[in-house]
Amino acid sequence: MIAATDRQRSLLVPALAALGALFFAVPLLGLLRRASWSTLFADLSLPDSISAFRLSLICSLSATALAVIFGLPLALLLARGRFWGRSLLRGLILLPLVLPPVVGGIALLTAFSRTGIVGEFLYDWFGIQLTFSTAGAILAETFVALPFFVITVEAGLRSFDSQFEDVARTLGAGPGETFRRVTLPIIAPSLIAGTVLAWARALGEFGATITFAGNIIGRTQTLPLAIYAQLDSNPDAAIALSLVLLVVSLAILISLRDKWLRPM
Repeated sequence: MIAATDRQRSLLVPALAALGALFFAVPLLGLLRRASWSTLFADLSLPDSISAFRLSLICSLSATALAVIFGLPLALLLARGRFWGRSLLRGLILLPLVLPPVVGGIALLTAFSRTGIVGEFLYDWFGIQLTFSTAGAILAETFVALPFFVITVEAGLRSFDSQFEDVARTLGAGPGETFRRVTLPIIAPSLIAGTVLAWARALGEFGATITFAGNIIGRTQTLPLAIYAQLDSNPDAAIALSLVLLVVSLAILISLRDKWLRPM
C-alpha cells in the first residue's frame, strides 16, 4: 500500500507538469493550425503589415536605447546605493511589471498629454505633442520595457564579487575606469539579457501604446496594434503577424536561457 502511494505521488508531479505545459502549448498549436500558410507571405507583404513592421522596429529599438540609457544608472543606484526610500524607488520602477498596461497608458495621459502635468508645458513652451505621435508610442514602450532592463542588470550587479573592483582601485584605476574595464565586462551577460528582454517587451507592447498614442497607421500602429486592427477585417493577416511575434519571442527566450541566463 505504501509503495503504491509513493508511486502515485511520484506520478502526480509529471502529470500536473504535463497539463501545465499543454495549457501553454495548445493555444500555440491552435494558432499554427489556423494560419493560412498558402497566403502567409502575401499577408505579411500587405502595406499595413509592412508599415507596422517598420514602425515596430523604430519604436522598439528607440525604447530599448532609452531603457539602457536610463536603466543602467537606476540599476546601479538600486544595487549599490544605501539611502532612505530605496524600496519605494524600486517599487515605482518595477510597477509597470504588474500594472495593467491600459492603466499605464492612462497614467501617461495624465502626465504627458497636452493637459498633463508635464505635457502641458511641453506643448505650450516647445509645441511638442506626444499623444498620437511616434514619439508617444516610443514613450509608452519605454515605460513598460524599462523595468525589465533594470531588474535584470540589478540582479547581475548584486551577484558578482566586488573584490574585483577593489583590486582595480588598489592598482590605481579610477571609478570610471574600474566601471568600464572591470564592472561592465563582468555584468555583460546581464546587460545583454536585460537589453534583449526590454526590446522584446517593447516589441509586444499594446495596452499603454493604444491608450496613450492611439492606433494610427504609419504613425503609432505597431505590430500588436495592427494585429488588433486586422483581427476582424483580415484575420489571416492578423494570424500571420501573430506568428511573427510568436517566433521572435520564442527565439529570444530560448537563446537567453541557454546563453545569458545561466547562474553566475
